Amino acid sequence: MQCIEHRKSEYDKVSAEYESWKAKGLKLNMARGKPSKQQLDLVSGILTALTSAEECVDSGVDARNYGELKGLESARKLFADILGCKTSQVFAGGNSSLQLMYDTVSKAYTHGLLHSEKPWCKEESVKWLCPAPGYDRHFKVTESFGFELITIPMTENGPDMDIVENLIKDPSVKGMWNVPKYSNPDGIIYSDETIERIAKMKPAAPDFLLMWDNAYCIHEFDGEFVPFKDILSECEKYGNADMVFEFASTSKVTLPGAGIACFACSEANMEYMTKLIGIQAISFDKMNQLRHVKFLQNKEHTLALMKEHAKILKPKFDMVVETLEREIAPLGIASWHTPKGGYFVSVNTAPGLAKRTLALAKEAGVVMTSAGATYPYGHDPLDSNIRVAPSLPPVEELEQAMAVFCCCLKLAALEQVYKF
Repeated sequence: MQCIEHRKSEYDKVSAEYESWKAKGLKLNMARGKPSKQQLDLVSGILTALTSAEECVDSGVDARNYGELKGLESARKLFADILGCKTSQVFAGGNSSLQLMYDTVSKAYTHGLLHSEKPWCKEESVKWLCPAPGYDRHFKVTESFGFELITIPMTENGPDMDIVENLIKDPSVKGMWNVPKYSNPDGIIYSDETIERIAKMKPAAPDFLLMWDNAYCIHEFDGEFVPFKDILSECEKYGNADMVFEFASTSKVTLPGAGIACFACSEANMEYMTKLIGIQAISFDKMNQLRHVKFLQNKEHTLALMKEHAKILKPKFDMVVETLEREIAPLGIASWHTPKGGYFVSVNTAPGLAKRTLALAKEAGVVMTSAGATYPYGHDPLDSNIRVAPSLPPVEELEQAMAVFCCCLKLAALEQVYKF
C-alpha cells in the first residue's frame, strides 16, 4: 500500500509541475537547428561586403552579369580549400545545399547518372540506404521519388557497414545518405575505418550514388577544429571516383536564408552534370558568391569565424546536457549523446516515450522536431529518439524549454510505468 501511495504522490507532484508550466502560456520553438539572432548579427558585415561597382568584378568576371554556370572561380576555390578537394571538382550554386541534393537525385531519376544504364524512373524498383537516426529532409527527398527506404542502424563510428556491405550486393540499391561529421542528430563523426569501407565499396549497381552531406564539417563548438578526410580522393583511390557527390553550404556560417552552397564530384561527373544543369539555369547568384568570398576570405579566416559562433553555441549545449544530467540521468529513463559540434543533442528515451513526451511538451508551449522524424517514413520503431535543437532560443528561454521537456519526459515515463 505504501509503495502505491508513493507512486501516486510522485505522479501528482510531476503532474502539478506540468500544469504550472501549461499555465504560463509559453511559446518556445526548438524544432529546427536555426542560428540565433546573436549569430546572425555576428555575420551582418556580409551585407556591406560589396560597396562599389568596381568590386563586382572578380578575376575579370563581372558578377552582375550572366554566365559562369559552375560559379565564380574564387567561390569554388573557397569551398575546395574547406573540403580538401580540387577547385575543378566544385560547383558553387545558390543558397541551399538541400536544393542541390534534390536536383542530383532528380536528375538520376529523370536522366540517369554518368554510369546509369537507364534513368531511374524506368527501373522496376529503387532502394535507398538511410543511416538512422538521421536527417528527416534527406529521407523526404528520396521518399518523394518513390524509392524504398532501408534503415541502417547508426553506431558510434557511423553507419553499420556490415549491413551496408551486404545490402549493396542488390543492384536495385542505388544510393545512401551520409552526414559524416557531427551527424544529424547524434553528432557522430565517422571513423577513418568507416570512411575507408564506404570509399572502397563495390556496389552491384554501376550508378550507385553516395550522397555525402558535409553540412557540419567546420561546426565545432567545443574544442579545436577536427580535420576530416577528402571523400573524393578516398573514393578515387579505390576506383570509385564517380560514386560520390559531396555537399556543403554556408547556411550556419553566414546567413541561412542567403548563403551559398556547393556540390563536389569527379571531373567526369562535373562535365555530365553541368550539361544537364545548363538546360535549367544560366548561372546562380554570383553577387552573393562574391560577397561571401570577400567576407569569409579563406579557410583560416572562416575557421576563426566559427570560433566566434562556438562562443555563442557552447553555453546553450552545455546547459542542455547539464539539465539532462541533473533531471533525467538519476531516473534512468533516457540516454543522450554529448556532441562537440553540429546543431543537435540526440536524446533516446526508454521505448515508447518519445511521442507522448513531445505531445505533452507541445501542449505546454514547447515545439520540437516531431517524434519519428529522424527515421525513414517518420517511423521510429522504438518510439524513443528525440532531436533537441538548442541553437535558436536565448539561454533564458532555453532553460525554460528544457525544464518543460524534462518535466514532460518524467510525466510520460510515470504514465507508462504506473499506468496512470
